[in-house]
Amino acid sequence: MTDPAGLWHRLADFSVLLDGFHALKHAVRFGAEIPVALTTDREATLALADELAPDVRQALDALLTEVPAPVYASLVPRPHPTAVAALAVRPSRAANLERLARMPRTTPVVVLDQPRNLGNAGAVIRLAAGFGATGVVTTGTLDPWHPTVVRGGAGLHFATAVERVTVEELPPGPLFALDPEGDDIRGTKLPDDAVLAFGSERSGLSADLRARADHLLSLPMRPQVSSYNLATSVAMTLYHWSAAGF
Repeated sequence: MTDPAGLWHRLADFSVLLDGFHALKHAVRFGAEIPVALTTDREATLALADELAPDVRQALDALLTEVPAPVYASLVPRPHPTAVAALAVRPSRAANLERLARMPRTTPVVVLDQPRNLGNAGAVIRLAAGFGATGVVTTGTLDPWHPTVVRGGAGLHFATAVERVTVEELPPGPLFALDPEGDDIRGTKLPDDAVLAFGSERSGLSADLRARADHLLSLPMRPQVSSYNLATSVAMTLYHWSAAGF
């Protein structure tokens, strides 16, 4: 690659920023198409791969181009401590929607209803990937592929189907919405094809999604505690689903 900075500039506006070693590692593991990957120190980055991710070491050796630190800093808005960054091709929306709609489904879909916090959305995507969820969809204005969300998700967007949809476009399956007025989740077995919906911490579920829900469920919570963090709520619910399979 004779001009990595030039290639980066040509691709940056319509590519997914993989910010840091772990984001790049996960994207490689889950088959992302990565046209450019940069580091300020190839030897150090490959040593990190030897230590933490030997399964992708060969792929990283082929992908990585070393650039001077000032060049790297000029290309990445918030340089990562590992001094690694890459650009990946965003998966096809049509392919993701097809994957989300495919039935029968063996793992749930997570719905974030009008989320506000980019970091929380990233943490949820990371959780969903860890549990093997079919996908994560958002309603509202937040872009689930925003660089801050991808950073929070550690590149695991490529391990699950991530899209923004309307309430009318939600994937098929019984819709279980988390709501303080719902039935205690501990009395419900969540099916594998469940659609699990979570509102924002501030305003809860939107009226449209709440009206669409087949079941309202609540998480156990001590009186006078207002709410759980969004990612915590998703983790508790996915664990409840997964525990029924053991």
